[in-house]
Amino acid sequence: MTLAADRLRAAAGGDIHTAVVLGTGLASVAGDGDVVIPYADLPGFPQAGVSGHEGALVLRRDARGCVAFLLGRAHYYEHGDARAMAGALEALAACGLRTLVLTCASGGVRAHLAPGELVLFSDHINFSGANPLIGVSGDARFVPMVDAYDPDLRARMHRAAAAARIDLHEGVYMWFSGPSFETPAEVRMAGLLGADLVGMSTVPEAILARHLGLRVVAVSLVTNHAAGVSGGAPHHAETKRVATAGAARMRALVAAFLQQDEA
Repeated sequence: MTLAADRLRAAAGGDIHTAVVLGTGLASVAGDGDVVIPYADLPGFPQAGVSGHEGALVLRRDARGCVAFLLGRAHYYEHGDARAMAGALEALAACGLRTLVLTCASGGVRAHLAPGELVLFSDHINFSGANPLIGVSGDARFVPMVDAYDPDLRARMHRAAAAARIDLHEGVYMWFSGPSFETPAEVRMAGLLGADLVGMSTVPEAILARHLGLRVVAVSLVTNHAAGVSGGAPHHAETKRVATAGAARMRALVAAFLQQDEA
């Protein structure tokens, strides 16, 4: 972690105040950066193992320091390790990181959350049963998860959506382990338990970030109706295709968020 943090700080030329993790098909949200570093050159960062995840970090300097865009993530289902993103987040935290923006693709549990819609996380349900803090020692592991998705950052994201004239829904995300998609019965259960979205990522990073004392906000691009919803029969090719097509709206939203004054 120390070596990765040293390399990042040197490349950034100062603190990294915000990091944006980009999910499947969303790499174009980063745009052009001042520095691009492959994950392979950063000890503790994950190796890209899923198509649609490029495995590189883009640094973009601004008046407050630097923003880091992570082009892809490691998933629990790749190696059964919920801490797969711990090294990356710890290195960024050591570089002064305060705000973590998480993005992902998801399936819409509600019929009105159709492919292409953007949804801000209000909360999550960890249905997988895994937790990235299992095995961590000390009282700090007992992380409170009330307002895990920071209310002030959520308000800032809504202001950004209004400024960019983008419709932004809000809802609860349920994390499944993957890699198989959810069954129609599981999706019906998710809806009964209060979930609006289902997916295979993001939650471990939110937990890790809260353990590190970071403020978190998360936005998902709905890439398909979840199984059994409005005829939904999701597959990875659809996820990548819709995410790539919808990346422009996510890019506009993130850009407007970064331009908003800090809450």
